[in-house]
Amino acid sequence: MRSSSLPPATDTAPTVAEHRKTVHGVSLVIRGEGAPVFLMHGIGGAASSCGALAQLLSAHGFQTFCWDAPGYGESSAPLEGLDHPALVLDILATLNVGPAHLIGTSWGGVIATRIAAQAPEAVRSIVLADSTRGSGITRTAAQRMLARVPELAAVGPEILAARRAARLVSPSAPAWVAEAVRADMAAVRLSGFASAATMMAQCDTTDLLPRLQIPALVLVGQDDVITGVAESRVLAENIPGATLGIIAGAGHAAVQEKPMEMSAAILAFWEDLR
Repeated sequence: MRSSSLPPATDTAPTVAEHRKTVHGVSLVIRGEGAPVFLMHGIGGAASSCGALAQLLSAHGFQTFCWDAPGYGESSAPLEGLDHPALVLDILATLNVGPAHLIGTSWGGVIATRIAAQAPEAVRSIVLADSTRGSGITRTAAQRMLARVPELAAVGPEILAARRAARLVSPSAPAWVAEAVRADMAAVRLSGFASAATMMAQCDTTDLLPRLQIPALVLVGQDDVITGVAESRVLAENIPGATLGIIAGAGHAAVQEKPMEMSAAILAFWEDLR
């Protein structure tokens, strides 16, 4: 594992036009032209959660695809037993864009890890943002993850967001960022959330990490109290050649709190791959 001092975030990139396209029932927000980047949100997010980061990356010559995971946002409800990594691979094959950079935040990072292990030929690099090995690492973590599903069913997304969203951001996060994170969680749908929680409860990527042969960057908010810096350090220490970067002043939702700092770190990482 290498630890990196992150470059300063001084980006003032122009706005890039966006459009939506549905592939295999999944709604994608597409921006820009260039090497493909597929961005996957966390269990309480949506395509909008990755929008600011995607905008910055697209302005630097990349084509970004932010998905609404099945059962989220504008995407169709998931089928029972859905294999999320396999679906992403099907989408990339249908898009015919070649090997893609994968960026996954939290749950999205678990999907990215499994894709990189399953089909390395389809992946150019992975960025794991405030991510984890999955909730299957312990029985207690798995049970805690699954318990969120009946809670959501009982109280609804607005109350769930009121209970949980504040912990996703740094204490220093501006109010408008905290509200955006809350609004994303308040819009989750039970079908998508339940499918994501089931995958997370069943997943433990510990044994996959040392076998990954894909360039990897692990980023984590310094104030993340959900998955935490220690878990990101485990990821970086166990993926061969991975680099760990810590984002100051960000919590678990670093992708929304500090998109400029995130993009600076990611672009520097990709520059080293050339």
